[in-house]
Amino acid sequence: MTTTAFIFPGQGSQSVGMGRDLAAAFAGAREVFGEVDEVLHQKLSKLMFEGPAETLTLTENAQPALMAMSMAVVRVLDQEGGVRVSERAALVAGHSLGEYTALAAAGAITLAEVARLLRRRGQAMQSAVAEGVGAMAALLGVEMDKAEEICAEAAVLRQDGEPDLLQVVQPANDNGGGQVVISGHRAAVERAVEIARARGVKRAMLLPVSAPFHCALMAPAADAMAEALQDAPIARPLVPIVANVTAAKVSEPDEIRRLLVAQVTGTVRWRESVAACTGMGVDRFVELGAGRVLAGLVRRVAPDAQALSAGTPAEIEIVLKAL
Repeated sequence: MTTTAFIFPGQGSQSVGMGRDLAAAFAGAREVFGEVDEVLHQKLSKLMFEGPAETLTLTENAQPALMAMSMAVVRVLDQEGGVRVSERAALVAGHSLGEYTALAAAGAITLAEVARLLRRRGQAMQSAVAEGVGAMAALLGVEMDKAEEICAEAAVLRQDGEPDLLQVVQPANDNGGGQVVISGHRAAVERAVEIARARGVKRAMLLPVSAPFHCALMAPAADAMAEALQDAPIARPLVPIVANVTAAKVSEPDEIRRLLVAQVTGTVRWRESVAACTGMGVDRFVELGAGRVLAGLVRRVAPDAQALSAGTPAEIEIVLKAL
């Protein structure tokens, strides 16, 4: 018997045109896009379908847009094929903002509430660090322990020996398959890239991002999300979620709130999350939403597991047959 985990993509998977074919083909997708537009008082769906890309890529837009895309697929699977995440999944997980989508798909947060939370999260993360202060880089062909060593060498400590860092750089995403993304002060990230190249790391490159996500510089955004999540109605999910910062199952609402706050400054432990799922018997991962990034990462971390993506009508048809 196949055991399934549904997984939900994070920022970077967005592209102009996403969701347009879903909206044309399925009433359920149109309903989701309309609900999110209404909650946010914005024609976010028009931005998704038509662009421009630079506006869609803004964090405050990309985060709710990617969630809306994934939740449109969730609703289409339910309405067209009778496939409900809460009934078919053993576990759910999401990459960064995808963790919020996973919670919505598992019935812990309403669509309206998750849209509001992600708009707030996007705004808080974008405004936490002044433009040009931070950066992120991808290190390819390096495992987590080596990435941590590179970051420790590149960071700058206070001269009085106190543990506070003058220049932060730390692993932001451990994606698996030798792919680690680092984040922090631009100068420290640039030093880390040079150190990585000197050590023979396969590839080290700065990423075109608007802020240094998932590092200590995001502390103001974490504070904002602690306030936003404090009163947010979160129920016990119908399916356990594997949390980014612990790579372990969580179901209690108060613990979910705490981990969502910690996630803003903490490392997304995606490699370990996938391994945790397989360790609990999952042998099929189904990515719901834009792109195929997570399915590709799953194939690197768990090559014996089946990895599917559903973001277009054709892909949904394939997934419905598989499920």
